[in-house]
Amino acid sequence: MKKITFLFLLSFQIGILSAQTFRFAHVTDTHVGGSTGAEDLTITVNDINAQDDIDFVILSGDITEFGSDEELNEAKSIISKLNKPWYIVPGNHDSKWSESGNNSFVRIFGCEEFSFEAGGYLFIGTASGPNMRMAPGLVPHEQIVFLDSVLTNMKNPGQPIIFVNHYPLDNSLSNWDKIIDLLKTRNIQADLLGHGHSNKLFDFEGIPGVMGRSNLRAKKEIGGYNLVTIQQDTMFYSERTPGLKTHEVWCKVPLINHQFTTDQTEYPRPDYSINNKYPGVSKVWEVQDVSDIGTGLASAGNTAIYGNAAGAIVALDVNTGQTLWQFQTSGKIYSTPAISKNKVVFASTDNYIYCLDLKTGKKYWSFATGKSIVASPVIDKNSVYIGSSEGIFRSINLKTGKLNWEFTGVKNFVESKPLIYEDKVYFGSWGNTFYALDAKSGKLEWKREKYTNRMLSPAAVWPVAANGKIFIVAPDQHMTAMDAQTGQEIWHSKKYSCRESIGISADGSLIYIKNMHEGNVDAFYSAADEQKLAWECKADLGYEIAPSPITEAGNLVFVPTTSGIVCAVDKTTQEVAWKYKLSNALVNYILPLDKQRILVSLLDGKVACLQYQQTP
Repeated sequence: MKKITFLFLLSFQIGILSAQTFRFAHVTDTHVGGSTGAEDLTITVNDINAQDDIDFVILSGDITEFGSDEELNEAKSIISKLNKPWYIVPGNHDSKWSESGNNSFVRIFGCEEFSFEAGGYLFIGTASGPNMRMAPGLVPHEQIVFLDSVLTNMKNPGQPIIFVNHYPLDNSLSNWDKIIDLLKTRNIQADLLGHGHSNKLFDFEGIPGVMGRSNLRAKKEIGGYNLVTIQQDTMFYSERTPGLKTHEVWCKVPLINHQFTTDQTEYPRPDYSINNKYPGVSKVWEVQDVSDIGTGLASAGNTAIYGNAAGAIVALDVNTGQTLWQFQTSGKIYSTPAISKNKVVFASTDNYIYCLDLKTGKKYWSFATGKSIVASPVIDKNSVYIGSSEGIFRSINLKTGKLNWEFTGVKNFVESKPLIYEDKVYFGSWGNTFYALDAKSGKLEWKREKYTNRMLSPAAVWPVAANGKIFIVAPDQHMTAMDAQTGQEIWHSKKYSCRESIGISADGSLIYIKNMHEGNVDAFYSAADEQKLAWECKADLGYEIAPSPITEAGNLVFVPTTSGIVCAVDKTTQEVAWKYKLSNALVNYILPLDKQRILVSLLDGKVACLQYQQTP
């Protein structure tokens, strides 16, 4: 009798717990800094404050339009007026165009992830990138570590979980499979997200996903958000028009234990079978960094250098992949190193430019700046050229670390690697402008201000030059040729759509791009006064937006992709020589070592050496 009573009481208590009712606001894609973002968010905050039955607020990313410090501070000042607890994660707009290298979001909001309990549920939120690179989303390594730690240390492993992330848990997130597999080790019951700006219900391998509408008003007079009620193991979504009405429930999600740990269903995973198609290429070695990598590689002799998001500059043996030394900074590194005269130069988001000894990693000098630096340096003769996030471009003496000159007229921040050509230095910024400076004095020779939308700025491309012309590709999907001396536009064409990824042949006769919509690799004559196609390779790359440079060695052109595939194109046959998939994340850079080996860095923290057979 006592046993029956105990079981009855236990089931009664569980019923009470499951019947708990609570409500929260799901606000997403506020885009403060965009047209009406700040005003729309203010209206929503005031509306939430006026409702006593809202327990907390979740903000699921794209808090700002451009990720600038100014926008982040404005958003924080508005959100801080909430009279209820709030929990926030960043989205791609907060991280892709971050002048601080993804440091300011944490500094201003205090974190970029969360975990808390409400009504018996455990809510977990993570950031999702992509950090500083145009690519599918990527949950950063440190965020995966955080998620794994929370799941591993749960007091009750059976507690129901609601996960929050900006991106859908599908192939728009390059490591979606890792996140889903982690979540399925516990009682995951729902996923809340943004990104798509519309109310939509998803099924992520059996995990219900709910996308909330953007808070922006768009073409209406007022914006909106969602009120979410959890009652009797069901989640109800209702759109709210601030100050006017709460609409009918548009989505009901049963919150149940899906028993994923015993589910034998097989779901699609990244496919590496393409590697079997080309036996002439093989992986010599591969290393997995402790963090994500957002930089390219540089090498000299048997040493290769790269930087990671944990703030370390790392030296590897190119033959073995063995770490030779590391130098730690106090900020994330997105600056591809440059090497000259046994010196390594790079920048960190800790506001310093560094020069190290190539053999030992010992610091020769450091140069303090006023803001984070996500730009890459170039070394010419005895000078280092590099832009920053403070509207300044500098020339620094390589030997002493002393300033040669600085140009203070840069609009917005510099991300790219500059080009030195015919005694001038060329670079773009996220302020709609492309600059040409005198390399010796820093005097402005000319500038090109083509756009009014900063998202179209020629800022991520590494320019190339030949035959008196500067060539760039920008997010406007045009390829542009300019007179190197005057900046006069020679041609500006969208016939072959492209975005930020460009390369040049060793002899300067050909300029390479990726046709982003058709998936082709195109070569154009640099000497022509119009966009004249030399050849086209049907590379079958699909929709391709990787901003990484195209490189060349011998007869092969190496093309980076967002899907972790290195594509080698034969210049003679104008056909694909081979492809090799190393990861499911963006290829940052392909560095030829010789005519048989390349080094590759990828956004998910992998560095690999591939060996291949050179075509005749």
